Amino acid sequence: MQLGLHLTKFDHPAGPAGLAPALAAAGEAAESAGAGWLSVMDHYFQMENNGGAEAAMLEAYTTLGFLAARTTSVRLGVLVTGVTYRHPGLLAKIATTLDVLSGGRATLGLGAAWYEREHLGLGVPFPPLAERFERLEETLRICLRMWDGDDDGPFEGTHYSLAETRSAPAPVSTPRPEIMIGGGGERKTLRLVARYADACNLFASSTTEVAHKLDVLRAHCDEAGRDYERIRKTMLFVGDSIRDGDTDAFVADMAGYAKLGVDTVIVVPPDAEPAGWIDSRCAPAVPRLAELG
Repeated sequence: MQLGLHLTKFDHPAGPAGLAPALAAAGEAAESAGAGWLSVMDHYFQMENNGGAEAAMLEAYTTLGFLAARTTSVRLGVLVTGVTYRHPGLLAKIATTLDVLSGGRATLGLGAAWYEREHLGLGVPFPPLAERFERLEETLRICLRMWDGDDDGPFEGTHYSLAETRSAPAPVSTPRPEIMIGGGGERKTLRLVARYADACNLFASSTTEVAHKLDVLRAHCDEAGRDYERIRKTMLFVGDSIRDGDTDAFVADMAGYAKLGVDTVIVVPPDAEPAGWIDSRCAPAVPRLAELG
């Protein structure tokens, strides 16, 4: 099992000018610790349970471009991009650019979006949930088409129409950037994982619940004719053991998830100066997690 890091807070004690050095230090600390994943949220406004719209929030892909220039090995992604935030053709170009400039380390994380206030606040359309899922599937198809390279002709969908599905340069990743779908919805989200994604991201609520979600995913894979084992399983963990720095308890917490086939556990530093927390909480856990199977 690998350890991943998810950066969510950007209210630095020194103000906005303190963020660039803190993020650079976080990237260095993540690689020094041996982390395999480094991600940020994709929101216009900070989430209500993380300080609200008045708190600082950075644009995700600009932030990942900054981190790409200051890291060399850790995989970079957004956990996850709401399908409403960017037109799919532009999103494919953005993700391709990140992949090229990071040397093939980009993951395109996607979800159906949920934070209505930020959409209304900045004038971004926020369609009903059923339509957002329709748009999510079309976005997946468009990105795969643009990265396939065999056909750069038009795409005609219900919600998106592209005269050309052209993307040059091609991604560095072979055969293309990883696609991760976030969420555990059993009828729609996990079905889309089975059909289109290389990785899923679930919430580490309990081993029982995660086992159930993975059973649902396996059934969708069987229905779609997809090899369940080829999908990388990741999860977000916000439990007390990692926050308290109890490495033994954290590794014990993760053992059951590792047995379910979870490849990566992603944890969340508590503030906008994460480097020290990564050094003290995460670095000791990385070699211990690697022993789990």
